[in-house]
Amino acid sequence: MNTTEIKTLFAVICLHFLSFLALPSNAQNLKDIESNRVSLPNGWKLSPVGKMLPVGDLPLNIAVSSTGKMLAITNNGQSDQSIHLIDSEKAEILDSVVIAKGWLGLTFSKDEKYLYASGGNDNWIMKYQVKNRKLVPSDTLIIGKPWPTKISIAGIAVDDRKQVLYAVTKENNSLYVFDIKEKKVIKQIQLGGEGYTCLLSDDYKMLYISCWGCNKVILFDTQEQLVTGSIAVGDNPNDLCLTKNGKYLYVGNANDNSVSVVSLEKNREIEILNSALYPNAPTGSTPNSVALSKDEKTLYIANADNNCLAVFDVSNPGNSKSKGFIPTGWYPTCVRVVKNTIFVTNGKGLNSKANPYGPNPISRKEDVVYQKGTKEIAKLQYIGGLFMGTLAAVPNPDDNQLKIYSQAVYNNTPYNKEKEMLSQGESGNPIPGRVGDSSPIKYVFYIIKENRTYDQVLGDIPEGNGDTSLVLFGEKITPNQHALTKQFVLLDNFYVDGEVSADGHNWTMGAYATDYLEKNWPTSYGSRGGSYPGEGKREIANNKNGFLWDYCKRFGVTYRSYAEFIDEKEASIPVLKDHFCASYAGWDLSVRDTVRFYQWKRDFDALLAKDKVPQLNTLRFGNDHTEGLSRGKPTPFAHVADNDLAVGLFVEYLSHSPIWNESVVIIVEDDAQNGPDHYHVLNLIDASYH
Repeated sequence: MNTTEIKTLFAVICLHFLSFLALPSNAQNLKDIESNRVSLPNGWKLSPVGKMLPVGDLPLNIAVSSTGKMLAITNNGQSDQSIHLIDSEKAEILDSVVIAKGWLGLTFSKDEKYLYASGGNDNWIMKYQVKNRKLVPSDTLIIGKPWPTKISIAGIAVDDRKQVLYAVTKENNSLYVFDIKEKKVIKQIQLGGEGYTCLLSDDYKMLYISCWGCNKVILFDTQEQLVTGSIAVGDNPNDLCLTKNGKYLYVGNANDNSVSVVSLEKNREIEILNSALYPNAPTGSTPNSVALSKDEKTLYIANADNNCLAVFDVSNPGNSKSKGFIPTGWYPTCVRVVKNTIFVTNGKGLNSKANPYGPNPISRKEDVVYQKGTKEIAKLQYIGGLFMGTLAAVPNPDDNQLKIYSQAVYNNTPYNKEKEMLSQGESGNPIPGRVGDSSPIKYVFYIIKENRTYDQVLGDIPEGNGDTSLVLFGEKITPNQHALTKQFVLLDNFYVDGEVSADGHNWTMGAYATDYLEKNWPTSYGSRGGSYPGEGKREIANNKNGFLWDYCKRFGVTYRSYAEFIDEKEASIPVLKDHFCASYAGWDLSVRDTVRFYQWKRDFDALLAKDKVPQLNTLRFGNDHTEGLSRGKPTPFAHVADNDLAVGLFVEYLSHSPIWNESVVIIVEDDAQNGPDHYHVLNLIDASYH
């Protein structure tokens, strides 16, 4: 792998959130770029450059027409899904159509008369006629019966000459060959893992498939209609980019912070480009899209979790050089180049938001506003659909501009290599600030609760940053947690990455959510089919280097789980096999958390008697999730009160045990999706330390 020292300093930006902005002809300095910088809940900041056009919920893909005059974007989030048709030269939305279901797959016909789009879990491809620069429904190409039939169409490609469509899937992990004229499936081939996308060579003779779940690029001969081989690449390969001469293929590897440079003449990977901000950074950059400049000398890589594009000089494949970075919006999902303009979709838009009037139990399809006095407020404010995506148009920067762009990117990140080993803290804190330092703490009790916001529970504490008008489960309902915050510590500005439980539990236990997880939970949460992808239930969604338990195992730290990542009395991930309490009730709201406390107590007493209490104990007290107003179920107040009592009983019992003075108790919510909050970033609940 060849990299050069990353250059830093110069750029262009003017950030408005709701309209396309004209770029000034002269470059701006770093101060101007950062004048509109915003903060995210994870400690990162955004200072995106270029023109910004609002699009839809979670834009995942950009299709470029053969002349480059039109773009299409598919928006595949939890709320309303849609397809936009865009004039690339004027940067205007020409048309927008709402779709029932969609996911990633999108391509124009060569003559630009048609647009094909994946129907996701409807298991069909939507065909639109592009007429008078509008999208007119033309046909539906049915691959199979809709969900719950497990197919789930992802990337697609079309051979116009033969009128053949290729579709890869992520539920039954297949390649489908479809005759467009006859409207029937010609062939189905198993891939060996979840498919992401596919790309035809310019001569239509080869189809390249990124096998998301098997870390390969699969080679499919379209003449012989068979798989001729595969090329090993990195972890979670996704987007593909092919040189015009057909010699080189670039593959984004989301879980490796890398892009594979593949020689198609040698049929092997010849170079690995490190897209991370620092050498040997842990997994977390999430490169999930790649695009070449017009002259094919520069490669742009969308780093979803670094909120930037990595830029490489690839004029000499095998000896590529890092040139720097370009700041983008939040979670860039796709990058494409038309002439001298770089187009980027930002999956989560440009800023985080509060949701003080939601969520409420209202159908996604209903056009409802909330009333506060005489003022109409807003539609449903559910966190799953709160962050609307944007499209950025960035002129190709010269070297001087790229220097300042790079500096802006580094200024936006709270992470550096030094912080991997050292964290800020007060002197004498029993929690060590440096890796390897001594600590009196021998036992960690990590309690994971479910879905509440800070304001809902602790917003009535005058010392904290709360909104009393949003308190639902205040001190009368949660006296124990209120007492803990007074006796120990109140973390009133504790912010999180997880938006819902699917990614929230992975963030809570592993400090990361993979590209598979981030791009798939909105589908199931939007009632569009698909299985729940979090908490170890699907291998492809798991962190490459594992979770806290995996690190414990590597470093000889004992551990035990009480319901976290445990499903039906079985471990969801291998590391928890024989490391969980089988008598502790899993996810079941009919079982009270106070019952779970006594289940833990019996197990704890038995372990304590043998001097076998594990060093890390993860416990799930999740009934503060509640069952809403479901008939025959405990009220939300009852559920949360039971949860609070379980927490109080736990701390009380542990405080009288012989290991109390060597213990730390951390209490968090896995996410904050199920309640209102006043602050512009998401809040979790308290952590209580002894």
